[in-house]
Amino acid sequence: MAIEFRNITLAPLDGFTAMAPSGAIIGVIGEKGSGVSELMKIAGGAAQAQDGEVKAPPERRYVALGETLNLAPAAVIALDQALATQDAIVRARTVTALDRLRRSGSTVLLASHEYPLLEALCDEVWWIEAGKLGSKGDPKETLDRYRRFVAERVRAWGDTIAPRLAPVSRRGDGRAEVISIETLGAGGNPTIVWKSGEMVTIRATLRFHEAVENPVLGVLIRTQIGFEVYGTNTELEEVKIGPCAAGETVVVSFRFLCDLCPHAYTITMASHDPDGTAHDWLDDAVAFTVEDERPTAGVANLRAKVTVEKSAGQMAADVHR
Repeated sequence: MAIEFRNITLAPLDGFTAMAPSGAIIGVIGEKGSGVSELMKIAGGAAQAQDGEVKAPPERRYVALGETLNLAPAAVIALDQALATQDAIVRARTVTALDRLRRSGSTVLLASHEYPLLEALCDEVWWIEAGKLGSKGDPKETLDRYRRFVAERVRAWGDTIAPRLAPVSRRGDGRAEVISIETLGAGGNPTIVWKSGEMVTIRATLRFHEAVENPVLGVLIRTQIGFEVYGTNTELEEVKIGPCAAGETVVVSFRFLCDLCPHAYTITMASHDPDGTAHDWLDDAVAFTVEDERPTAGVANLRAKVTVEKSAGQMAADVHR
């Protein structure tokens, strides 16, 4: 049987209105504090709205994270992150059980942050934003909108955090010192979150404690498991820094397209002589993250352009089968 929420209020829900039909699985997504948990509790009969009306059958059940996964038949079942800690066998059985409940006419509300699960299982996805129904509809389309929203929120948060210089190891003879490393976004502002495909900059400031005739500054990007993604230096790029006198400060910028997949990365920075003798070498000195609204595998975002061609003969063969 369907469940209908009419202008309900239970903080942070504020005037929430939506209807879930019978025989449907509704995915529910939203940030912490948006009202997802409160909606699930109301749907499952575990809480009452302070205002508004809920039209629902009496046979309702609420299952929270960590509780026994009771999937016995009921008119309305609200699963609030209930699959998050389940093993692969339980999850597979649950997917089958939920499909049976849907076929029997039950209405299932499934709150989860697992996009593939919601996209594969749900008939519709609701996005709860600031206590109201921000968007609902086709799972893929709604989840794509939510991914873009999350990516932008993470990017905005990254703009408020300065990179922290915390190398895993540091070595060198001390003739020069890397005193700061900054990660700059497309607008030239410091950020620890880059968007895949934007023009970004790594900017390092060095102070020379002794005169150095021909210093070389190198940069290396690694994944968090140590895989080397990209590295270059001023010598390779044919940019001359020296000679530098004792007490002199130099700022060097490496600017490039961030064609990386969404992951966490680190930056290693080093000042050294052309023969490799290190003045100051900082391994995994600064951490940053790459975000994108669409998931991609690997570390290099090659942005493939995909085309499909069919021959007339093959099309005819397909028709006659």
